[in-house]
Amino acid sequence: MATTGPFATKSTDVLVRETEDGEGQLQRVVGLGDLTALGLGAIIGTGIFVVIGEAIASSGPSIVFSFVLAGITCAFSALCYAELASSIPVAGSAYTYAYATMGELIAWIIGWDLILEYGVSVAAVAVGWGEYLNSFLDTVFGISLPESIAGPPGEGGTVNLPAVAIVLAIMCLLVVGIRETTRVNSVMVLVKIAALLLFIVLGVTAFTSDNFTPFYGGEEEGFGGVVTAASIIFFAYIGFDAISTSGEETRNPGRDLPIAILGSLAVATVLYIVVAIVAVGALPTDQLAGAEAPLAAALSDGAGIEWGASLISLGALVSITSVVLTIMYGQTRIFFAMCRDGLAPRRFAQVHPRFRTPARITIAFGLFIACIAAVVPLAEIVVLVNIGTLFAFFISNIAVIVLRRTRPDLQRGFRVPFVPLFPIIGAGLCVYLMLDLPGDTWLRFGVWLLLGLVIYFVYGRRHSRLQQAQRA
Repeated sequence: MATTGPFATKSTDVLVRETEDGEGQLQRVVGLGDLTALGLGAIIGTGIFVVIGEAIASSGPSIVFSFVLAGITCAFSALCYAELASSIPVAGSAYTYAYATMGELIAWIIGWDLILEYGVSVAAVAVGWGEYLNSFLDTVFGISLPESIAGPPGEGGTVNLPAVAIVLAIMCLLVVGIRETTRVNSVMVLVKIAALLLFIVLGVTAFTSDNFTPFYGGEEEGFGGVVTAASIIFFAYIGFDAISTSGEETRNPGRDLPIAILGSLAVATVLYIVVAIVAVGALPTDQLAGAEAPLAAALSDGAGIEWGASLISLGALVSITSVVLTIMYGQTRIFFAMCRDGLAPRRFAQVHPRFRTPARITIAFGLFIACIAAVVPLAEIVVLVNIGTLFAFFISNIAVIVLRRTRPDLQRGFRVPFVPLFPIIGAGLCVYLMLDLPGDTWLRFGVWLLLGLVIYFVYGRRHSRLQQAQRA
């Protein structure tokens, strides 16, 4: 491995030791239950409550297979995240894993990518929250927010104020402390799971197998529609990687992180597949497609249960709120690690003396994300999130193979079976889904990465703690 230049790696021992710096040290107060709730809070949200309506137009009833394909892709990557998180319990997630295995430049690229992924993901989820709020107010109280303040330009609005409001509220909670954050999130996770179970019970009453014919009845014929929908539905599984960003705040990371990562993904996958089956069985896919609140629509229009639709909308609001919370939490911890390494301004890596949280980073990102959520439509956001996530998953799969060769002696709380086969399959599936994304998504992604490279060579490399130590 390179020891100098942009491909120099930072040893796992150094990475862990740097987490113990005085003014930049986070508190280890998070247990297994909180971690698992953090994962479920991050995964279950806009993907199942909102994005299913965006994706089902491509696949038709075969969207059930889209959930399975996206879930399998995530499963291989989740195994790799579980091993890496238990081996390197540091806040940076895939950024840190790349730093330890592939060098500083690759680490910067993936960190820059994760800033985009997490930031745009929070914005997308906040937009979905605004849509469900409008649906809930209309269903329960018969009122709707004016379009000018309830939607972005291009969708009949001027500014999406509900999306801005939820982002700023979560920003304040994250500043207050990790204990308060995990407690609030755990309550919201219980509510969201109860809402999905209620949907399943009520939706089954209107289930008809006729809605599954033709099975490949989307805009794209055959399995191609399944793949296209899976590349969009993949957004529904984003979140388990956010658990790995809590490595510095977990009491027993070697044991708890792998259990929480794999457990939360397994629970979410089962719920997703069952909910997708019930939704299609209750309401034809052409009516689900494009619906702002597809699950609520399945109950109100398909099952004729208006009160159930109201409860689902309320559950969705709570559910999506927890996603905003957990994903924004993950983003701040990744950037915190980048600032501590000197690749971004180190003054942001200081934690609040009372709350012991990276308050400066949290406030800065909260304001930035609120601006995105205010003016960008959901459909434009989701595909950009997916390509960034798939790229991060690809890097993490490769990192497991590299670290097994360079540090076979490293203590691992969890080990991926059948290395290098499973990581290679995981990386291949990521590439497969990435290739199915639109060309303009690739173009935007490429522009973002090029901008990141410019910033690295202009600022990051000069201020990097690793590079400065080598020059000394």
